[in-house]
Amino acid sequence: MSSMVSAGRVGKLFGTSGELSISLYDAFPDTPDLEEPLFVRIDSLTVPLFMEKFERRGQRGAVVRFADIDTPLRASELVGMELLIEEPENDGQSDDEIYFEDLVGYRADLGDGVQGEIVGYVDNDFNPLFEVETGGRIVLIPAAEELIDSFDEQKRIVGFDLPEGLIDLY
Repeated sequence: MSSMVSAGRVGKLFGTSGELSISLYDAFPDTPDLEEPLFVRIDSLTVPLFMEKFERRGQRGAVVRFADIDTPLRASELVGMELLIEEPENDGQSDDEIYFEDLVGYRADLGDGVQGEIVGYVDNDFNPLFEVETGGRIVLIPAAEELIDSFDEQKRIVGFDLPEGLIDLY
């Protein structure tokens, strides 16, 4: 059996039909597959729980209803429990995968000696953007891997290879 990683914690009851509010950890998938179970440990047994409903509430929360947990009394037995998922197979990706929003606070090397700091991340489906402060102004840079030229996690620097004129627009 593959190893398990903590993906969240059951917070409290939500509503009257056995729904639960859960806190999500970094390991929780962005778009969970309702066919894949979450797991809890009950008396040292790993028990699968299948989600009938999953509704994200902000970045770190969600409301779920599990199959066969259809009353507040049954659901309350899960409050406080750690939710586990099977550790995804390593597909060549680093275990320490970095997400764009994790780069807020990094220095930005915008090329031609222009430096700045990533002060924000705008997460929208169509065009996610970094907000970079440079020279007293905020520049919006598309959050796209192909624009990142270098990355130094130790020094917390992201080097960008930007199309000519992009930062001159501001």
